[in-house]
Amino acid sequence: MNVSLEDVKKLREATGASMMACKKSLEENNGDYEKAFDALRMRGEAKAAEKSDRTTGEGVVISYIHTNKKVGSLIQLACETDFVAKNEKFIELATDLAMQIVASSPVAINPEDIDDEFIVKEKEIWREQLVNEGKPADKIDMILENKEKKSREEFSLMKQSFVKDPEKTVEELIKENINKLGENIKVIRFVKYEI
Repeated sequence: MNVSLEDVKKLREATGASMMACKKSLEENNGDYEKAFDALRMRGEAKAAEKSDRTTGEGVVISYIHTNKKVGSLIQLACETDFVAKNEKFIELATDLAMQIVASSPVAINPEDIDDEFIVKEKEIWREQLVNEGKPADKIDMILENKEKKSREEFSLMKQSFVKDPEKTVEELIKENINKLGENIKVIRFVKYEI
């Protein structure tokens, strides 16, 4: 069943669940908003939104060095309590995220965090490529807008497909762990080093 984008957005705003989870829930419930909302709550996906405003004053800094010893990363992952910061599942999540950074080379945590100068440079390259491909001048701006949106998602950690399970995004992985561990979890910062 096809569901409207407006319904998906409305359900996302109400629950804080991912767009994909909202779309799937609406499809599974034949477009019935109330049933889809309840289904997300039963699966615990709506709980993550309730915790997102809570303070994250604890956490860990984890490193990952690839087997070739030529690339590595550091990540600061925050949570609410020292108890969760020492939890094996939390440390495993931080390690997985450090590996994600090495594998997928994000430049920011969220799409809106990507430096505008980076996008301006990319747009110049894309525009030149589109002109060389013979794309109509009146379509280029629309194509560039779509490429920018896609690029911002591709280069932001939270929107990337998780390397160990491409069916979910990093954002969905973190929400799953928020539900399992019962605390807010946030990526504070990361850096990738490469020879």
